[in-house]
Formats: sequence, C-alpha cells, structure tokens
Amino acid sequence: MTTRSRGWAWPALIVVAVVSALVTASIGAVVLPVSDVVHVLTGGHAADPGHDAILRLVRLPRIATSAIAGAALGVAGLQMQTLFRNALADPYILGANSGASLGVAVVALAGGAGGPAFVGVVAGWGRLGIVLAAAAGAAAVLGIILLMAVWVRNAVTLLLIGVMLGSVTGALVAVLIVYADPTSVQKYMIWGLGTFSSTSWSDIRLAAPVVAVTILIVFFTVRPLNALLLGEGYARSMGVDLRIARTVTLLTAALLTGVVTAFCGPVGFLGLVIPHVVRGLLRTSNHRVLIPGCALAGAVLAVWCGALADLPGENMSLPLNAVTAIVGAPIVIAVLLRGRNRGGVV
Repeated sequence: MTTRSRGWAWPALIVVAVVSALVTASIGAVVLPVSDVVHVLTGGHAADPGHDAILRLVRLPRIATSAIAGAALGVAGLQMQTLFRNALADPYILGANSGASLGVAVVALAGGAGGPAFVGVVAGWGRLGIVLAAAAGAAAVLGIILLMAVWVRNAVTLLLIGVMLGSVTGALVAVLIVYADPTSVQKYMIWGLGTFSSTSWSDIRLAAPVVAVTILIVFFTVRPLNALLLGEGYARSMGVDLRIARTVTLLTAALLTGVVTAFCGPVGFLGLVIPHVVRGLLRTSNHRVLIPGCALAGAVLAVWCGALADLPGENMSLPLNAVTAIVGAPIVIAVLLRGRNRGGVV
C-alpha cells in the first residue's frame, strides 16, 4: 500500500471507530436512539432518564473498557509476533495470562476459612481483590520472564520458558480446583470466560492512562522492532542492543496484557488476530504505521465483540471468549491458508 492510499485508510478507520461506538452504544437488551447516545457523549442527557442511566452506567463503560482492552492486546500481540517472528504468537505467550489466572485462583479458590489469613482478607475485598490478585500473578510471571531474559539470548528459548511457566501455573490452578468448594470454582470459571461489562469508571480511569503511556513507550521502539523483522543477526548489525530491546518489549507487552487480564479476565484471540488484520489493511510491515493501526483496529474489533457478547435484544450475555473465538478463529485459519498458498511462512 502506498503512502497516499494509507492516507485514506486512517480516516476510514477513525470513521469506523466512531460509527462502531455509536451503534454498539445503541444496541442491547434495550435499543436506544442514536440521538440519545450523541447527547450523552456531548455532555447532555438522554430524553429518557432510564436511557441516560443505561448509557452512563452500562453501555459507555463497556465500550471504553472494550476499546482500552482491544488497543492494548492488539499492540501487545504485534510486539510478540515481531519479537518471536511467529505469526501465531499472542500476548499470553509470555505467561502473563496464566500468572493472572493463578493469582485469581489463589484468592477465589483458597480464600475461604481454610486458606491463609492474608488470602482471606484479599478475597473479602470482592472485585478489587480479584483485580489485585490478577495483577500480582501477572507481575510475578513477568518478573521471572524478565529475569530469564538477562541470561537467555535466544528468543525461541525464552518463548519456550514462557510456555513452560504457563504449564506449571495451569497445573497449580488444577490442584487448587480439586480442593476448592464448587461455589468458588464456579466464580473462578466465570472470571476465566472474560468480560468487558464488569468495570466501573474508576477502573477505567486507572487502566486508561497505564495503557496509553505504555503504548506511547512502545512507539519509541519502532526502530528495533523493524530491525527484528529480519532476524536478530540483522538487528545486531544495525546497532540494536538486543538485550535492551527484548527487555523493553517483554515489559511493555506484559504490562499491557496484565492490565487487561486484571480488569477483564483472560481475553483470547484479539491479540493474535488484530496484527494480521492491520497488516492486511495497511499493507505494510513498518511498525511506525502498525502500532497505531493495531491500537485503533483493536479497539474497534473489541467494541464489537463486547456488544455481541451482550446479545442485542436479549436479557442475557454470552461468554466474551466464546465471541472472540467465533470472530477470531476464521481469521487465523484464513491467515494460515494464505501463507500456505503463497508457499511461505505465515
């Protein structure tokens, strides 16, 4: 894609993002007029007080959360696919997801009377305890990965370490499930399905700046990321300090993933799919274009997944990860088939 044609792609993406926000704020168990949405977004009030409450307390927080999560996972997925030179790498390949799951499992499954005192206290904090437990678990795995990155020079070896850590934490969660009561297991399983609908404006005010600043930091790593596309040997010959580049990439990707997992649970497929969609739309491998593209396209795709999960016209919700899998799996299959037809590596 030429620079001129990409110039048309950005306004199109922005228009799609705006339209997506307006439409998804309107649809749901109660269909709202778009005019009400516009009035609320511009600082006014909806004509119906009930519609006003639905928008301010349910729909808009969900859309804001979806956009933040989609942008974060899209950028983190791009980083992982570039760092490991693997088209099927995703943000959770580092083990941040499994670490967060272990943290939540410890609080949700071992937080009863039989658990340690401090775990019981955190469990008593309700949703705040779950968020803190997920963040702590993700941070613990991140710390191990960063420690390993000091000694491990090969990105593939680091990837395998992340996979092994995920296996270990998954095994620990399985052990906790065996000894937990059924009610606690049910709560944990519901958390594992993912959701964009459980955040408040206070959560969003905390998550949004962290994600925005982290994506800005990622944007300053464009040069090493572009160099890594041609391999670590080429990047080294271009003067890139691979240890610093790898550490910054791992740290920022894990932070983006950890924030989303802490507030929304483990959200699958978005981080894997979004980079492929953006590369297909913008026809470039330049990260100066791909990073903002993944943030914007990720926000749009996540907003629609969040809206579909709430089943427009029905008073019920689908598991978010079921929706992301239904949307994302065909895209991944198409990427694999396209790579095979071209005779190259996807």
